Amino acid sequence: MIFGYSRRHKWFKAGVSVLLYKSVHMAKANLKKPIKYEDKSEGQPTMLLIFNALKKMLSQYVRGNFLVRADGAGNYSIYYNKEVIIAKRKFPELAFATILIQKGFVGFYFFPIYTNPKLINELPERLLKCLEGKNCFHIKKEDPRLMKEVAEALETGFAYYGSKGWK
Repeated sequence: MIFGYSRRHKWFKAGVSVLLYKSVHMAKANLKKPIKYEDKSEGQPTMLLIFNALKKMLSQYVRGNFLVRADGAGNYSIYYNKEVIIAKRKFPELAFATILIQKGFVGFYFFPIYTNPKLINELPERLLKCLEGKNCFHIKKEDPRLMKEVAEALETGFAYYGSKGWK
């Protein structure tokens, strides 16, 4: 028996040192994992137009400690890049919003709703009709009124983060 593992343990059989396995596993856990995403914009020109409009709106909030975390084909994310404490728990960073092109819609992930669920009551009714799940809005059409409501939601979320000192 080596380090509490019998010879029948799969890592011993594979000839991998248990200490090496643990150190590699721990090192991987400490890395920031990128979002696993595969661009789905091909063959969906309408989704690309919606994505670009949302990206233009979202990019206006890249200032101070709000930084772009992902900027790829069909994928754009903004995070608050400082440690925050929410409900007595520390977080190394905080997501603000993400947009992803999916099959048949553009996903607008609005994270201020997680930090303050009461914000959902301040969101426009038309935008709420697009809500699927806890924080993902499925935007399927380039509707000027809906885009205006997304802009209002972004402003509400940014103001909320600012009120918490997250600037």
